[in-house]
Amino acid sequence: MSVGRKRRKNVWANEINDIIRGACGGFLFGIPLLYTMEVWWIGSIAKPSMILLAIALMFLVVFLLNRTEGFRTRSRRNSPPYGAVTDTIEAMAIGLVCSALMLLLLQELTPETAIKETLGKIVFESVPFTLGVALANQFLGDTRDPNDQGRTGYPSDKSQKKPDELHATFADIGATLIGATVIAFNIAPTDEIPMLAAAVTPPWLLAVVTTSIIISYGIVFEAGFWEQQKRRQQRGIFQRPISETIMAYLVSLLAAAFMLWFFQKLTFGDPWTIWLEYTLLLGLPATIGGAAGRLAV
Repeated sequence: MSVGRKRRKNVWANEINDIIRGACGGFLFGIPLLYTMEVWWIGSIAKPSMILLAIALMFLVVFLLNRTEGFRTRSRRNSPPYGAVTDTIEAMAIGLVCSALMLLLLQELTPETAIKETLGKIVFESVPFTLGVALANQFLGDTRDPNDQGRTGYPSDKSQKKPDELHATFADIGATLIGATVIAFNIAPTDEIPMLAAAVTPPWLLAVVTTSIIISYGIVFEAGFWEQQKRRQQRGIFQRPISETIMAYLVSLLAAAFMLWFFQKLTFGDPWTIWLEYTLLLGLPATIGGAAGRLAV
């Protein structure tokens, strides 16, 4: 009886881990397109036939991806087709939920939004999220899979010299800055940030901050991506999961503020509230990029 309970517990633990990894992969791939007003407009005016076509094409592409790798710890290459079908449905569900939550967070969806417009925005924004879910293992690996050889990169020699804590900390900061810049640089000069800031309220900004930190923590320490265990072993001044996540978030905010100033979206004559709103909104994609950058060091 206890063995059966343990197996069921392991099944649920693996399922939750797969969902977390898939969702984090979706955020990494989907966030840049989420800050594109053209996609909001296309989704808001899309006809039902176009929405159905987008769903069908997304299903086909994700099904093919799941037949090669997918987002689960186990490979689907030798599994029957119905296994890839169920994984495809789950991946699409994760993508739809993630895109809907992000659109709600950014106030692009409200209770007053028409159902047709809501469906269109969610479906079109979910395309990159769902592709990110399906590509989570293929590009980011899985350090928790015992059969995944040669990806973990753990230091096997305990006598190997550990890097200086200060050097490791600067490496983390540099990786965070690079990742944040890569993701947020194309968003900073656009008009999406001012548009979003015009509709956001203080409680929603607090929700943006909380979401940014949770996603960053999940990507680096919970999703089981490549080098995750190495991240926990690395030494540094802030080298604990919570303190590192907070430090990286503050660094990402500084990068976001600099990019907004560099592209003249913010000036030193603007009120501090404008600086805060713009920086926190751009800080969401910047933080996700910073988390991806830290996975590489």
